Amino acid sequence: MKFEEIKELDDAYVMHTYGRYPVALEKGAGATLFDTDGKSYIDLNAGIGVNCLGHANPALVAAITEQAGKLLQASNLYYTEPMVKAAQKLVNASGMKKVFFANSGAEANEGMLKLARKYAFQKSGGTRYKVLTLKGSFHGRTLAALKATGQERFHKYFGPFPDGFSYIEPNDIEDLKAHADENVCAVVMEMVQGESGVCPLDKTYVKEAEAYCKAHDILFLVDEVQTGVGRCGSFFAYEQYGVAPDLVSTAKGLGGGVPMGAVLSAEKCADVFEPGDHGTTFGGNALAAAAAGVVVDTVGNDAFLSEVREKGAYFMEGIRKIGSAHVKEVRGLGLMIGIEMDMTELKPYIEALTEKGVLAITAGKNVIRLLPPLVISYEEINTALAAMKEVFTA
Repeated sequence: MKFEEIKELDDAYVMHTYGRYPVALEKGAGATLFDTDGKSYIDLNAGIGVNCLGHANPALVAAITEQAGKLLQASNLYYTEPMVKAAQKLVNASGMKKVFFANSGAEANEGMLKLARKYAFQKSGGTRYKVLTLKGSFHGRTLAALKATGQERFHKYFGPFPDGFSYIEPNDIEDLKAHADENVCAVVMEMVQGESGVCPLDKTYVKEAEAYCKAHDILFLVDEVQTGVGRCGSFFAYEQYGVAPDLVSTAKGLGGGVPMGAVLSAEKCADVFEPGDHGTTFGGNALAAAAAGVVVDTVGNDAFLSEVREKGAYFMEGIRKIGSAHVKEVRGLGLMIGIEMDMTELKPYIEALTEKGVLAITAGKNVIRLLPPLVISYEEINTALAAMKEVFTA
């Protein structure tokens, strides 16, 4: 189908919840996508950080194809080999103790919050229930995940929200201590705040926050939905901060493009959930688990992660060397990159990049966000940099 036909059907039958760009994508290879007219694009979006192994990855395609011919879904009332193998691989790669599989980042965060509150209920009989999250955070689109999100713009229209959430200033340990009253059971943070502008947290602050939580039996929770599974150059971003979370949520890249989320628990909370406490129909299904197995095998490799760090450093330095007066700062971790611009109207930049065959997205008020497939080549990076130079210096 041509773009005009696809857009007409979209306008007629799909709820208008997305501000789409005028591109209809058809296929891809590596970090390059092709639209229905055959035009190619360097993909610096990766499905918002999802397609970590790129498009049409041979190992991923083979695993999905093989599993689709055997079993897609059986429910969690029965055992399946792909699920338990994916769990084993993920636990070994992360150093955590046990895992619960979900379908998305929001669901993973919901599960993580429920697990934290049950742990606290067992310890306090229900008096400790409050969760502290950071201002500028983003934790998902369900009601509890929205309430956990420390950005007021996401709270319009949908109240009343679940109670028990308070927001603290990032990188301010005294503000955390001031809010950590006797009702607080957990603190949640992203090592890099993606949605509010790709803002890495200060490492000293994170270490101090973890130490304070451990000293007061407050669970230390890390949201790795966007930062995890190799995105920042380590399997999980928190590894670069030298901390040991009690619970970790992840999703996006975990299935390589197949919907997959997970809650990982350290020893302290590994056996808190009992049958009936939490569940999912599709989470950990055989197809998604087969995909996740390939992703973890590929990404959970020191040489692969070293390349991610090197490519990220190369990309960020290349953007800085453009020397555009419109670029205020380039920041990030691994291949999670933010380009802070000198204006808040970024649509012309995104449209100009798209016209030149580069797909990027935004974050916060004035940041262009880059989340390319982790397998992006240096040739593809250089092509993207050439397009950025033309756009940013125009």
